[in-house]
Amino acid sequence: MINRYEVFETNSMISDMNLDVRTITLGISLLDCADADLEKCCSKIYDKITTLAKDLSKTAEAIEKEYRIPIVNRRISVTPIALVGASCCKSEDDFVKIAKTLDAAAKKVNVNLLGGYSALVAKGMTKADEMLIRSMPKAFASTDTVCGSVNLATTKIGINMDAVRLMGEINKQIAENSALPDSGDCMKLVVFCNAPDDNPFMAGAFHGVTEADAIINVGVSGPGVVKRALEEARGEDFEVLCETIKKTAFKVTRVGQLVAKEASRMMGIPFGIVDLSLAPTPAVGDSVADILQEIGVEYAGAPGTTAALAMLNDQVKKGGVMASSYVGGLSGAFIPVSEDAGMIESVEKGAITLEKLEAMTCVCSVGLDMIAIPGDTKATTISGIIADEMALGMVNGKTTACRLIPAVGKKVGDTVEFGGLFGYAPVMPVNPYSCDNFVNRGGRIPAPIHSFKN
Repeated sequence: MINRYEVFETNSMISDMNLDVRTITLGISLLDCADADLEKCCSKIYDKITTLAKDLSKTAEAIEKEYRIPIVNRRISVTPIALVGASCCKSEDDFVKIAKTLDAAAKKVNVNLLGGYSALVAKGMTKADEMLIRSMPKAFASTDTVCGSVNLATTKIGINMDAVRLMGEINKQIAENSALPDSGDCMKLVVFCNAPDDNPFMAGAFHGVTEADAIINVGVSGPGVVKRALEEARGEDFEVLCETIKKTAFKVTRVGQLVAKEASRMMGIPFGIVDLSLAPTPAVGDSVADILQEIGVEYAGAPGTTAALAMLNDQVKKGGVMASSYVGGLSGAFIPVSEDAGMIESVEKGAITLEKLEAMTCVCSVGLDMIAIPGDTKATTISGIIADEMALGMVNGKTTACRLIPAVGKKVGDTVEFGGLFGYAPVMPVNPYSCDNFVNRGGRIPAPIHSFKN
């Protein structure tokens, strides 16, 4: 049982250390909205979302008022739309119409973002999958709240290289469609290996087909809280350091558990999971990179960074799983460049490179996230970067992802501005050598041998 004392204990964390609940995400199954008639399908989608989510924002506000816990975002995730629209969508424009319906429903219920304009194509693409993917540039340009993802690989299946190649092209098209300002629509797209069914964080959230009709998922934050705790353990050995992180993660996760349970009770919708990821913001004092510096590296990217991040990620998970019955989603330390003031500084100092970020993603959540690259980067090069990240997830049996912004008209050293929680990012250099012949082979990279455990 969670009591009020536990919440009041965190008051200083909230007021002084940037602790917040990053999101309440209402997952909604749209499988029963599928219809051979596009108009009927859109009508069912709109009605179901606006009915189930009508009290989401009001509930979040009530919890904020009662417990004085900031809840930064209210979000919705839905069944991958490639599945929902398979029966009625005969063209890319048909899928765009569904995207506009989703956007209208999200605005009606006053949520910040809606995820699930997605396709699951690790083994192959249906016609509906490919149409949805090719519709993404227009869909994102036509909507404000809609986000999407494509799962390209899994440990059990391998990597769909045809889809990887296509996503490099789509990423470029999205960037060009939103060149002003700063190719910002690329923020709405994530590509995954081993995408989880219950991720509350955008842009990768979708409501998995194994989930109930509707669920409440909560994503907590708290890098500032962990950093402050570690300041009290300066000079101590790793045993003390690890214990400090675990205890802090426990307290942070208990706040998320309370919010999830209260939202579930008030809305009459089952509680799903708490995602205990350390999700940074551009605010000073709310940085995962700053935690790494507190652990002992001069800047994120210095020798020892990957080991420090691995330890941090593991201790966060160990503390979090003791605090909640149902931990899920991604649940690890995020290292998005634009959303983390310390990561931005590390890039500006030259301490961190794309290759070092790739190495760091082997031990944390989630991948190459919110990284600005030169606008003239070739589509095949983007596909190659995606393929490398998919391989890390496939071989290590973990979730990895890419959210890349090829900023049109920008070159290395320039800066792209996104605003709000998305922050800004220096444009990072990309390896100039070609991978065209590799990407253009087509087909599927088989699953690794250790995946055959049935």
